[in-house]
Amino acid sequence: MNRETVYAALAGVGTLGLGIGIYTLGKRWMCQNSEEYYESNKALDEYMAFHYAPPDEYIKYPFCPRDALDFPVRCAQLCAQHKLEGVLSRALDVGCSVGRTTFELSKTYDEVLGIDFSRAFVSKCQQLKVTGQTSYFLVSEGLLGEEKTASIDPAIDRSKVHFSVGDACSLPQLGKFGCVFAGNLICRLPDPMKFLSQLSDMVVPGGIVVFTSPYTWLTQYTPKDHWLGGFKKDGKDVRGSDSLREILSPHFEFLMEEDMPFLIRETVRKHQWGVAHATVWKRK
Repeated sequence: MNRETVYAALAGVGTLGLGIGIYTLGKRWMCQNSEEYYESNKALDEYMAFHYAPPDEYIKYPFCPRDALDFPVRCAQLCAQHKLEGVLSRALDVGCSVGRTTFELSKTYDEVLGIDFSRAFVSKCQQLKVTGQTSYFLVSEGLLGEEKTASIDPAIDRSKVHFSVGDACSLPQLGKFGCVFAGNLICRLPDPMKFLSQLSDMVVPGGIVVFTSPYTWLTQYTPKDHWLGGFKKDGKDVRGSDSLREILSPHFEFLMEEDMPFLIRETVRKHQWGVAHATVWKRK
């Protein structure tokens, strides 16, 4: 399938490779009720704020961990730092949620495709692509809050960005990429190996794969026999980062790692603070 065919499908249908995958810079659940939650206004508003709310609106207290803000932007910057000259300038954001990293990647790459399992999230992405802005509700307490507007940086060429609903564990033929980004994704997939096994065919030599993950392995997302870490084998600890190295090393060179904090607001007084492990890999 050539590139024009891929983008024609995106524009006309907005759906590629639908399945049971569950992922994003937000989170996806395997059970039906939770899956419905991520089509809800509550989830949509929460992740719109996570991606687009200005720092001074997002947190109201000076003692909050401000180094954990703008996580989607920092992820795109990490990808940009490792882009090599002459490598295909085409990026894929798998589990794009409401799209901030996808848009930010277009500052570095000529074409960017964002894919997420949530139709509601992808619909919001499409609104941002077409109009450059969209509204969301920033909750303060219970049903209280304020209507806010998310806006895309006017310097970003939105025509370079495309979005689709899709399944990370069964991606369609999308062509080759110079960068694949998977933000807080692998520990929310029903079968991470199915996703990882596709990467060597998707990334061109010299291209990069960038992961972030807090490695929160839970059976509500991933059956235990598909965990990449968080258990003992033959009396030894198995960790997600070690499994990634083992799985990727035949086709990818490990470049670097760092800890990246993130902060997700639920209300003005309650936030989720986490630390994702970021790793960067170059296709051999």
